[in-house]
Amino acid sequence: MTNSSLDVLKPVLSKHGLDAVAFVPGSNFRRIFRRDFHLMERPLVIIVPASGDPVAIVPNLEMASFSAIDFPGPVFDWRDETGYRDAFRQAAEALPHLAGSSRFGLEAQRMRVFEQMALGEVFPDVKFVDAHQAISSIRLIKTADEIALLKEAIRISEAALEATLQEVRVGQSETEIESILLRQLFAHGADGLSFEPIVAAGDNSAQPHAKARPDYHIKAGDSLLIDFGASWRGYNADITRTFFVQEVSEFDRAFYETVLAANERGKSVTKAGITASHVDDSVQKVLESSQFAQFARHKTGHGLGLDVHEAPQIMRGNNAALEPGMVFTVEPGLYRIGECGVRIEDDVVVTEDGIECLTNFPRELRLVGLG
Repeated sequence: MTNSSLDVLKPVLSKHGLDAVAFVPGSNFRRIFRRDFHLMERPLVIIVPASGDPVAIVPNLEMASFSAIDFPGPVFDWRDETGYRDAFRQAAEALPHLAGSSRFGLEAQRMRVFEQMALGEVFPDVKFVDAHQAISSIRLIKTADEIALLKEAIRISEAALEATLQEVRVGQSETEIESILLRQLFAHGADGLSFEPIVAAGDNSAQPHAKARPDYHIKAGDSLLIDFGASWRGYNADITRTFFVQEVSEFDRAFYETVLAANERGKSVTKAGITASHVDDSVQKVLESSQFAQFARHKTGHGLGLDVHEAPQIMRGNNAALEPGMVFTVEPGLYRIGECGVRIEDDVVVTEDGIECLTNFPRELRLVGLG
């Protein structure tokens, strides 16, 4: 392999005993090349062998954009009228040492079946293996530049949330509040959305992945859960805060404070060297030792970066040790189905002796809709 940005894959190939990996446009592609391409009906596939030059199979209409990558190996383009099979055949001919019983790692959670089938036609004797986690490991440790981009996405998100809360009024529908949030996100500089926001009040907030309802109008005493994030130059914020409309019962206050205690515990125990399982176990024990144990429904968190959900998964059973530079969410929640849900989510980066919390939006219980 020539000296290039693709060198980041060398340890992956060596560690996992792979003779080659293949990947398509997506977060790993963007991390390597610092450019984004659409995943569409026209296959664009990069093949990186353990030895020798990589090859690329690229739709001809993308060649002008692809040339900006300064790809360090041969590029085989194809046109709609002729189809892509000849380009795959030419790529295989450029990699004759892979023709035998090679181990070929694929981005199994990203690559489509038709792309694997096209590879299988020209590499009939190779063994395809799921190397998605191995390939994605290049994104586990964030650089200072990546963390700066995440901080900007979070800054935009938090400013938009505060501006949205200033407009919340009793009687608004969930979709009205969602539309305010979307407007504020772009007004404050977002260049995209991390995901479709969750704006859920009352009983809807007890659905962890709720959809905003046009026909439910918030009323005093409702919980109002907002889970959202701005995207900035490809990097994603993921923040959840739960509020109460005008007033809160003592029972719901205790419910909220339990989630807040679990959130704080998760952040306080996190540091380099402990396992993801230990973080989740510490958080879950706060919930499980409370009077609300039956309402806990999910793990503590997930990695965050170019994907909203990526490694590491912060859950019991994941005994991978945390390392400085890993970024993930701490988002405990409790959900009383048909009544109320509370989730408090922060984005953190692991340091040698703890964390830096990237989210700054206040976590104390807050009443909204007072205007």
